[in-house]
Amino acid sequence: MATSGTYAFNPSLGEIVLYAFNLCQIRPPSIEQAHMETARMAANMLLADWSQQGVNLWKVDLVVEPLIEGQSTYAVDPKTIMILDAYIRIDQPLRPSIDRIILPVSRTEYTSYPNKEQPGFTTIFWFDRLISPTITLWPVPDGVTGTSLCYYRVTQVQDAVLAGATAMDLPYRWFKAFSDGLALELARSWAPALIPALAPFAEKSYNIASGNDVENAHFYISPMLGGYYRN
Repeated sequence: MATSGTYAFNPSLGEIVLYAFNLCQIRPPSIEQAHMETARMAANMLLADWSQQGVNLWKVDLVVEPLIEGQSTYAVDPKTIMILDAYIRIDQPLRPSIDRIILPVSRTEYTSYPNKEQPGFTTIFWFDRLISPTITLWPVPDGVTGTSLCYYRVTQVQDAVLAGATAMDLPYRWFKAFSDGLALELARSWAPALIPALAPFAEKSYNIASGNDVENAHFYISPMLGGYYRN
């Protein structure tokens, strides 16, 4: 049996919008400018909502920030949704670099440290999720025991744009979840009676996509064993 031999399916937002309106039983001849403006806003609102749901693996990248002696706080790209893992890189002359993981703390825990300017090898970080976010390190880099701050982050999905047949910043495995979710968003404005019928499909598609958008790795739990003595 012949097959296409291609792997190029990557519909534009406009094509997905037409499909989503069809799911709402609104056919292309009935679509007006107001429909399309609602669709553009709904698509971006849906992506914003997804950013709160968990880790989108296709939007994870690595940031390397040079450390400055005595500087504890560093600016973070505002497109950063969350920081996953962080480590301090120690460069050594004529030898391989050494990476040592550091752990996150809350604002409350960071506030509890009496000497926030204490220099030394950094062991923790506090990610302050402001509109212009920052990352604060402790102990403060001393210029000797660390060279760079490295961290994996989840970034914002690129804007959904209708003009110019622009494609979505989504991998193939998420197209169904996006189209079903967009249909539900559009139904809220244009077909409220269909919300109960569309909601289960949107939830199912999202759960399937997010449930498979994980790293396939083993997870180990080891109990800490030690002696117990009674006086």
